[in-house]
Amino acid sequence: MTPFVRAAVAFLACGAVLISCGTAPPADTPAESAASPGPATEPHTATPVPGPTATAPVRVERNDAEPALVTGVRFGRHPSFDRVVVDFQGGVPGYTVRWVRELHEEGSGRPIDLKGGRALHIRLVPANAHTEDGTPTWNGTTVPASGGITGIAKTGDFEGLVGIALLAPGVTGFKVSELTTPPRLVVDVAH
Repeated sequence: MTPFVRAAVAFLACGAVLISCGTAPPADTPAESAASPGPATEPHTATPVPGPTATAPVRVERNDAEPALVTGVRFGRHPSFDRVVVDFQGGVPGYTVRWVRELHEEGSGRPIDLKGGRALHIRLVPANAHTEDGTPTWNGTTVPASGGITGIAKTGDFEGLVGIALLAPGVTGFKVSELTTPPRLVVDVAH
């Protein structure tokens, strides 16, 4: 065998090995979600993601920003945690997220009934939950019974401050994340 023929055989052998191994999807291909079914021949099982464990307050300041507009607050229940998503127009404002034993409405000072439990209080500054003409953009969110979060209430929309209370029977771990397109604040609360 000539050196040229040996090189050609080696090249073809390497190519056959690579083809038999298959190819991986590109790095930017999103992975299958836990909710999507697998191939028809294989059952798809999802491993529950553990809930967050941190309980320390989280604070991010953005006092020089224009007030963000709260356009909605969404709720979702997962096997080990509840997720609350605050939607904004104009960017994510500064925020403080912490467990409290009691709450009062911003402006009026009236006590808020925590139903015998605790509240994970989200304080957004600078932010509004109303339009320029005073029309509310969010009033509250309904939460199904059972789970970690038992209710979500607006605690204020006063002078550039919006308050949101996540009612719960007791203190559990939580995690706060910011997303930018569109702007959202995500709070996961362990069961």
